Amino acid sequence: MSRISRLIQSYRNYIAIPWRDDAAAAQRVIFCVYNEQDERGLRLKLDEFALVTAEAGHKWEIFDLTDNFASWLASQRYAKSYFQQPSLLPTLLPRYLDRISDDFKAFLQECGAGSDAVIALSGVGSLFGLVKVREVVDRLAPLVSGRLLVFFPGSFENNNYRLLDGYDGWNYLAVPITADKE
Repeated sequence: MSRISRLIQSYRNYIAIPWRDDAAAAQRVIFCVYNEQDERGLRLKLDEFALVTAEAGHKWEIFDLTDNFASWLASQRYAKSYFQQPSLLPTLLPRYLDRISDDFKAFLQECGAGSDAVIALSGVGSLFGLVKVREVVDRLAPLVSGRLLVFFPGSFENNNYRLLDGYDGWNYLAVPITADKE
């Protein structure tokens, strides 16, 4: 069985458990942690995650961040300057987090997801070097009344998450689901 198939099986086992209504926002976050080399394979199997979610009686919606930064940066008034001098980007990046939040709020409004929905967040690897996943999750989790599922390319060890194994890890209260854990 492939790592992605095992990850789907672990997710199936978890998502079938009845949800608590009184969980705090941080406790409603689920991280599906996978090896970054499996990114394409995971994306090909997103429909299986949706199917497993529906089998458990929950609605499924997916919000993809992959192209979000590129479209946001291109829409900036001085985009050409940022492309010519990327060293100027750090002054602009705090506003990018606001853009993610605004886009996510609009997405939630459009899909009408309620407390029975799983909102999947894909493409978080595209945030590497721009904003921290922790900051994004901290902003988005309180907006989701159901569950926020983060597809996380990296690793989880000793309660520490590492995006693309490139940064020092950070601790988060989310439920980790890995291919090794069923």
